[in-house]
Amino acid sequence: MSVTRTVRPGEPIQRALDEAGPGARIVLEEGTYRESVWIRHPGVTLTGAGAGRTVLEPGGGGPAGVPRLHDAAEDVVSGVTVYGESAGGVRVEALSVRGFSGAGVYAHTVAGVSVRDAELRGNAVWGVYLRESTGCRVVRCHASGSQYGGVALSFCPRSDAEITGNECTGNAFGVFVDNSSQARVTGNSCHGNAIGILLLNQVYEGEPEGGVRDCLVSGNDLYGNVLAAGAEPDGLGAAGPPISGVGLALIGAHRVTVVDNRIHDNHPSGESVMGAGLVLGSSKDFGGDDVDGCHLLWNRVTGNSPLDYQLGADPARQVYAGNTAGKGDPQDAPGWRR
Repeated sequence: MSVTRTVRPGEPIQRALDEAGPGARIVLEEGTYRESVWIRHPGVTLTGAGAGRTVLEPGGGGPAGVPRLHDAAEDVVSGVTVYGESAGGVRVEALSVRGFSGAGVYAHTVAGVSVRDAELRGNAVWGVYLRESTGCRVVRCHASGSQYGGVALSFCPRSDAEITGNECTGNAFGVFVDNSSQARVTGNSCHGNAIGILLLNQVYEGEPEGGVRDCLVSGNDLYGNVLAAGAEPDGLGAAGPPISGVGLALIGAHRVTVVDNRIHDNHPSGESVMGAGLVLGSSKDFGGDDVDGCHLLWNRVTGNSPLDYQLGADPARQVYAGNTAGKGDPQDAPGWRR
């Protein structure tokens, strides 16, 4: 039978997690907890008194042997780690995770992880980073101040992921769908990033097979993305090319439906390999593919600079209908009204 454990500030969360076992509900009372945690058992719920009221931050050590953040140094620490097939069905909710040198929440090779009503602020690399996992949900979270993605889905070929109702600001990428398919990115507000939402098909040496296919991007508000990423060796988005002032980009994606999004008032503050609020582009030069089979329907793309849209893909291979924009490339693209 599952148990409920209540933890108070000053008491170790990790001990409660380990002792309570599978299916446990760990309730964190209001206050600040200075430790990182590793959820090793399935079906565990880690819940606080609310974002901003229950706060997890560095300072008191963490569990021995915790798997390190992918592609990070040994001394990089994430706030909450969920790792391995035996740790499925975990819920992390109603708390803040702040200031860790890795990710706020890091999930790897797991199924059914849910992060809800959480604040991920000032975590150096990622806010929520879901890698090689399935059935994950990130809902009504606030993710800000990370060098790469506020919410990121990486190398999840059959993700069945839901990224819904989140606010992402002050990151290189607000929401990053990286070589992942069958994701639903809906109703998010992404502003103050270098790029609001990026779907990227790119093959990396030593990584799993790439591809971005059969995703839905709907009802998002992508505005005021003005930061510059990829320009400084140790700066925001340092591993990627220069990007600034982009609302939404589909790079090498296949069969993505983009419907009823507002993409407005995005302006670059630095060099950028993309030149519009909405960008469709090829990733063939770095191991990916051309954009193909995408549907862009009833989107409002206005007030962006230097262009509202940049469709660097064969229009005959996509479907455009009912979209509104000002100036774009090509200016006479079908399916766009002024």
